[in-house]
Amino acid sequence: MNKIMKYVIADLLRSRAVLVYAVVLLVLSFSVFNIEDNADKGVISLLNIMLFVVPLVSIVFSTVYLYNSAEFIELLVSQPLKRGMIWMSVFAGLAGALGLAFLIGVGIPIVLYAFTVSGMVLLACGVLLSLVFVSIAMWAAVRIRDKAKGIGLSMLLWLYFALLFDALVLFILFQFSDYPIENGMIAVSMLNPIDISRILILLQVDLSAMMGYTGAVFRNFFGTGWGMAITGVVLLLWLVAPMWFSLRFFDRRDL
Repeated sequence: MNKIMKYVIADLLRSRAVLVYAVVLLVLSFSVFNIEDNADKGVISLLNIMLFVVPLVSIVFSTVYLYNSAEFIELLVSQPLKRGMIWMSVFAGLAGALGLAFLIGVGIPIVLYAFTVSGMVLLACGVLLSLVFVSIAMWAAVRIRDKAKGIGLSMLLWLYFALLFDALVLFILFQFSDYPIENGMIAVSMLNPIDISRILILLQVDLSAMMGYTGAVFRNFFGTGWGMAITGVVLLLWLVAPMWFSLRFFDRRDL
């Protein structure tokens, strides 16, 4: 498993795409903190960039890499190796490379400019989001054989989680504004890992006005240690569930 993971990471570094990703994040992060005069404001500005860029790069890059590495994966499957170990090794390599790129690109500026609880939560959520969308990409790639359709599905999933989901939430709020739907909105918010990350970070920053309705509900109900733990567990489930489904399908797939 370690050899496959090391090969995947080395292959990714040779392509230089991950290095470019890390450098872009580094430049953006330093720019944000140099513009803002307050650490929390810098974290909020960086949060908006992170929630848009990290899921997009993670899911699209991982999907493209998996399709381009199809022959390599087929070669590994022909060897006396367990399919589960192969698939988990590829995931570990992709997740490790993208997670490390995020830690370098955002972690260094965070340590220098915003070494606070909100900054550390931002780092943790960024890494988890990277892993979550790599996991979703692996599910999409293993479900669809055609490369163009697979990449299209990944783009649609990112579009849904990044943009369409919030539009649906607003639609529900307007349609049922006369009803007590606070508890329901808590459950709905957990259906999107990006929203979970946003709420976890904003709960650490005293900017309630920027949190919106969903964030305010989370502050009222889960603004405690237990609330942070629950949302953290849900975010971990978003990592495990797609990976588990992709692993099951990969085990049964006729390559």
